[in-house]
Amino acid sequence: MATPIDDRRRQAWRSRLYRWDSKGTPYAFVAPFFIVFAAFGLFPLLYTGWLSLHQVSLYNVGQARWVGFKNYSDLFTGAPSHFFWNALGNTFTLGALSTVPQLAMAIGLAHLLNYKLRGRGFLRTALLAPYATSVAAATLVFALIFSPEGGMANWFIHLFGFSPINWEAGKWTSQIAISIIVTWRWTGYNALIYLAAMQAVPGDLYEAASIDGANRLRQFWHVTVPALRPTILFTVVISTIGATQLFGEPFLFGGQSGHQGGTANQYETLGVLMYDQGFHNSMLGRASAVAWTMFALLLLLGLANALIARWLRRSQ
Repeated sequence: MATPIDDRRRQAWRSRLYRWDSKGTPYAFVAPFFIVFAAFGLFPLLYTGWLSLHQVSLYNVGQARWVGFKNYSDLFTGAPSHFFWNALGNTFTLGALSTVPQLAMAIGLAHLLNYKLRGRGFLRTALLAPYATSVAAATLVFALIFSPEGGMANWFIHLFGFSPINWEAGKWTSQIAISIIVTWRWTGYNALIYLAAMQAVPGDLYEAASIDGANRLRQFWHVTVPALRPTILFTVVISTIGATQLFGEPFLFGGQSGHQGGTANQYETLGVLMYDQGFHNSMLGRASAVAWTMFALLLLLGLANALIARWLRRSQ
């Protein structure tokens, strides 16, 4: 027979379990994320930073020699600095060539799909088809399109009387071809983001603008675009980060010379340079220095995003 003391002990134990459950359950739910992040995100980041301060070969990782910041100084002022600054410039130009037309077309497509068009649901779904396509498959198809021998691109420009172009050999022609691949793949994705933001704009604003005599073009510039400023800033930052990490398209577009960004490094990006230094030249320390330099650039982009977002909030 249970005594009052036993009842009080049970109640105290249940109360303690309840407190543990209410306080510990949220941490238990989020713990898998932090475990996975620590294993596959934080540890590789710190280990790469440690490698960037050593001279280490891909084939003998166990014997790493401390060199301090020599890998970074070599990148900026040493013998491989030419490749680094060339890759940094190519990353910037490829980012500009792909981001600007990509976002411009995306916001135009979103503006069209925001109206009641026949087959609008199918068009919205079709916009995601390029994004769902494998990078390797898309790049290989476009490599055939821009092939100097029988490619569709040369066939098209031949209709206007122009001579065939060796797209992969030239600096600007190769970067234009790669930027077309990136633009084709990401335009629909950004268009759907803009479309979702447009549908959140109150319809009263359009009605008021229509009463004031504004046509659709004026409504777009004076109502839609100001309302989309935070979304536009978000897509610009995300696209810029993607351009900084660009690897698959230039690597696969170059074929056998893809690991060095073309025969003359004409479209070598920072991502391709990191791969070339680490896995082709077996210089893991230098490749890690490139990776951390890219990480620093992304942090600067994040800081610029925060400052611009703060300025936009104050200007409203």
